[in-house]
Amino acid sequence: MKIATFAHTTALGAGPAPPAGGGAAGGAAAAPAGAAGGAGARCVAAAEAKRPRKADEPDRITAKHILVRYAGARGAPATVTRTREQACLRVEEALGKLKEGTSFGDAVSAYSDQPGASNDGSVGSVQRADVAPAFADAAFELQAGEVSEVVETPFGFHVILRVE
Repeated sequence: MKIATFAHTTALGAGPAPPAGGGAAGGAAAAPAGAAGGAGARCVAAAEAKRPRKADEPDRITAKHILVRYAGARGAPATVTRTREQACLRVEEALGKLKEGTSFGDAVSAYSDQPGASNDGSVGSVQRADVAPAFADAAFELQAGEVSEVVETPFGFHVILRVE
């Protein structure tokens, strides 16, 4: 599995890692004082980066994702109490585990708040219009087998694996 890197995002992995708490059930572990400050702001800024649409992209792709929600994100249950910055750092931690060789399915199980996490994070075969614009921009620029950097949508923060 190859991690895609894009010139318009910052390198991930710098700064302190957040605690691993707050799994699929939703709650967030408390971060050390100030840990979410600079690293959280950097993570959010990178996740908000705009990605240009490619002229030669396919009409449909198959993808999987890790979704980490935060309090106030669209569809987030009340049990999710982590901040936006904590959610970004948590999905960034998941991306780091992928870079270290953790399987995508194991990372989904450990980090994703997606209700369908039991299916390895599959979103199935989608067209651009089927998913949030930022998700589509990131997913459709990947090659099969590549993993995105951190991406933010109204639902939370994602790491996306393009399957085909």
